[in-house]
Amino acid sequence: MSTPPARTPSASAPSAPAAPPTAAVLGVPLAISDYERVLDWIEAMIAADARGYVTAAAVNLVMLSQEQPETMAATLAATLAVPDGMPLVWALHALGHPDATRVYGPDLMAAFCARAAGNGIPMYLYGGRHDEARQLLEAKLRERFPGLRIVGGSSPPFRELSAEEDQREIDLINASGAAVVWVGTGQPRQEQWMHRMRSRLSPPLLVGVGAAFDFHAGLVSQAPAWMQRNGLEWAYRLSREPRRLWRRYARYNPLFVIGFARQYVRYRRGR
Repeated sequence: MSTPPARTPSASAPSAPAAPPTAAVLGVPLAISDYERVLDWIEAMIAADARGYVTAAAVNLVMLSQEQPETMAATLAATLAVPDGMPLVWALHALGHPDATRVYGPDLMAAFCARAAGNGIPMYLYGGRHDEARQLLEAKLRERFPGLRIVGGSSPPFRELSAEEDQREIDLINASGAAVVWVGTGQPRQEQWMHRMRSRLSPPLLVGVGAAFDFHAGLVSQAPAWMQRNGLEWAYRLSREPRRLWRRYARYNPLFVIGFARQYVRYRRGR
């Protein structure tokens, strides 16, 4: 198989298409958009050979941004942050943006793969639990989306990488010829990585999708649609991975409700 041509990193191009409009929830600008418009924008970014990164922002990321300056910086520097969870969509509705819809990371990835299988856009998979899990993901995606061009992948260890390891990952990605890098290393690690590496990577788009790798590989089951629609996905995930997730939800769910209630009161007083 021939090696795809390497891209050359560059600064964001002046011709980069305008991103969808946003509104801030607890200081984090979230897209007022839908899947089709976000996908159209991603393809326009690739066509323009622009540079950017996208995060599918969950409540967890919004709340971590309140406590971690480096996470807030990485989130604010994203070219686009889409509302990954229904509580964030409801918050946007409450702030006067009824057109806001959920853009769930795993579904965004699947929808893009369906398009990419038809138009040949090459992609790279960065993340996963380990190499075997990422290879399983790749196989599942190829089976689900015949013709999909996955031109490379790597699963870095879950720790701080050395400068040499970082450079090795950069070289692999830049040599792959990918147009999109899907990043599945978990929030906020993936946002901090995209922020730190954006200027050193040549693919136009980096997209952080959190647990999408595990879901699409079949390693973790997704919540039923009715639970997702009603903002109960956290309860389903907690029931499946209680030891890993209970601290996150016990801390950040109540803090989000309190923090947004204060923002909403300020919004109402300002009208």
